[in-house]
Amino acid sequence: MRQSDPTATDSPREGRGPVRYGPPLPEAGLPVLPGLAAVVAGAAARPCPEPPGGPPALLEAARGFWQRRGLPAEQGRIVAAPGAAPLLLALTAALGGDVLVPRPCPAWWGPQARLLGREVFHVPTPAECGGVPDPYALLETVRRVRAEGGDPRLLVLSVADDPTATVPPPEVLHEAVEAAAGEGLHIVSDETWRDTVHPGAGTVLFSPAEMFPAHVTVLTDLTGAFLPPSLPAACARFAPTAQGEHLADRVLDVLTATGALLAAPVAAAATYVLDEDDEVTARRTAAAALHAEAAQAVHGVVLAAGGFARPPRAGRHLYVDLDPMRRPLAARGVTDAQDLEDFLTERLGMPVPGGHRFGDDPAALRARLSTGPLLGSTPDERRASLTSPDPLELPHVRRLLSMVGSAFGDLGGPGAGSRGPEGNGPAGEGWESER
Repeated sequence: MRQSDPTATDSPREGRGPVRYGPPLPEAGLPVLPGLAAVVAGAAARPCPEPPGGPPALLEAARGFWQRRGLPAEQGRIVAAPGAAPLLLALTAALGGDVLVPRPCPAWWGPQARLLGREVFHVPTPAECGGVPDPYALLETVRRVRAEGGDPRLLVLSVADDPTATVPPPEVLHEAVEAAAGEGLHIVSDETWRDTVHPGAGTVLFSPAEMFPAHVTVLTDLTGAFLPPSLPAACARFAPTAQGEHLADRVLDVLTATGALLAAPVAAAATYVLDEDDEVTARRTAAAALHAEAAQAVHGVVLAAGGFARPPRAGRHLYVDLDPMRRPLAARGVTDAQDLEDFLTERLGMPVPGGHRFGDDPAALRARLSTGPLLGSTPDERRASLTSPDPLELPHVRRLLSMVGSAFGDLGGPGAGSRGPEGNGPAGEGWESER
């Protein structure tokens, strides 16, 4: 059988393999804040480069940002970079060793380690949530990797998860972090989505840095809740220890050596949003509520069609499992995650990355759906979605949700809509391995 060439332009699956075609963060689908645009424009004329790790004003703003979230941080233990990927790359290079991640996990985590020649080991998640490894599976994976000559040193997890849109319960998070710390692993807590937690769901979010502060580096990509993708910026908060300061210095060395420095307009934008004035706070709150409504609507569509999905609790996305619809999907030529990605992307007219992009089983029929495209296709429609007291009743939102409903509606098999609240039996449990 002829192998497909990922660079060939006549392939229907062009770009399915290369990292550069991997899925970006779920888009916000909202206009840029006027104040933010003004700050960026005002900084564009600055002739001098910003220092490695970010200017003092940005680092002080980041210190206040984490202080307000219960994570005191000294300025010398904060580092900024043009995006979370360069920061994670620098952290992985500075720590050395192999990397462990939950399955599934953000698509951009694995390539950082592999670029450095490090092994990446996926660990199953508990039934309650994604974002963190099952502690027993983590211990077994560490034991197996070491027995085979590996050197696991780093665990990356998330407290508000992409792709699953779940938030781990505090006790589940504590057990996972305790297991990792007990094995001598350093933990990177990706908290990109912590400020997008959906209101009204009773979700309690903790950072691992509140539990085991000496073992945790916190990483926040500001394009999660604050900045558009055109202004990539991220910050890392290091442990308040001598080892944390040493790691921060090593990370600065890597960022400097690779030229991963913030441009002046981006640094100004990051400083502005981290200061969290009234405009920024109001937008963040309104956006979280809007995406929560859209995600709940899509969640209902998926369950009504017969699919599985945990209720989304954060972000602007949800993660669906369409295995109960395998037979009707197979009749349409959809038998794995790549087929599902191609099928739903074409059918919905928006990117729907398959679960294999996130390290999930390629044979499973799982995919991430984003809510940003449902808010409108023009700036006026998106502004209307943001300001409406009932955005789901706006004509353009109703039209887009109807399109999603039609796309899923004819795929449901017998018993569609009869499952539990998350779509998998009376208890609504997820699909990951049981503890």
